[in-house]
Amino acid sequence: MLARLSSLPLFWQVFGTNALVLVLAFLGLVFGPVTVSVPPHATELVVLVAGLLVMLAINLVLLRRAFMPLDQLADTMRRHDPLSPGRRVRVEGGPVVAALAQTFNEMLDRLEFERRESARRALLVQEGERGRIARELHDEVGQTLTGVMLQVEGLSGAIPEHLRPQLDELRETARQGTEDVRRIARQLRPEALEDLGLQSALAALATAFGEQAHVRVDRHLEPPRLPLSEEQELVIYRVAQEAMTNVARHAQADTVELRLERAADDVVLTVRDDGRGLPSAASRSSHGIRGMRERAMLIGAGFEIKPSPGRGTEVKLTIPVDAA
Repeated sequence: MLARLSSLPLFWQVFGTNALVLVLAFLGLVFGPVTVSVPPHATELVVLVAGLLVMLAINLVLLRRAFMPLDQLADTMRRHDPLSPGRRVRVEGGPVVAALAQTFNEMLDRLEFERRESARRALLVQEGERGRIARELHDEVGQTLTGVMLQVEGLSGAIPEHLRPQLDELRETARQGTEDVRRIARQLRPEALEDLGLQSALAALATAFGEQAHVRVDRHLEPPRLPLSEEQELVIYRVAQEAMTNVARHAQADTVELRLERAADDVVLTVRDDGRGLPSAASRSSHGIRGMRERAMLIGAGFEIKPSPGRGTEVKLTIPVDAA
């Protein structure tokens, strides 16, 4: 009876539930040893109140069963995170509720597909702009600073002795500016990733980070079992770069561990530090963390940021190899 009732549309489920309760009450009044006096006696009131409570309880149980799929659907809608795709509503209940759940799941499929495609286009445009700026920095600003250094060298023989300290300071400033331009250009455009591959690019990134941030970097980089796509390699590199940038800016860490490992059918990138940890609110509000989540979503990867065992923070990116 309940199975047949749950297969009906929601309107008929509610109507059938109320009708069933009323029919039971009618049968109880007709065939039961119940009499009602005017005015009713105390024992009759007790029987009537007991019957009313029983009907209300039956009605509550049956209606709760009918509306439970709607409650589950509403709960999933409230907890859905666009940056953590993949969660879906169970398609169950009557035809109307099942159709609503199926429609919601199909809407999520379309939204996640469109968001992923939009993110992919934005990533291509962003990387193209990064490359253009890096080339201009290297070819124009870098060459200008190099020319300044050559002019300073040319003046070194003709300048008076008492001005040599200022000349040396100017030479050092130009040299430091040249190094800064080259460093920024390398961050904007990972040439090592294009020329030498993911492992060499991550190794160069770890070396440069350790020298600039004065942090010891322990790295363990395994080659993936299957080749990764260009997008996957770029996302891995950018997530590692952003994670270590956050360590340098906020963590006050002494050691950073960079790992690229094979786990079953996945490739796992882990960046772990021993710093002061991450405030709970920052895991959602930080622009850098949001950018890492969006990049992970782009390639269908899992992204997790949590306190590291002991102290510090752990950033983990899990890339399904078959997602290429």
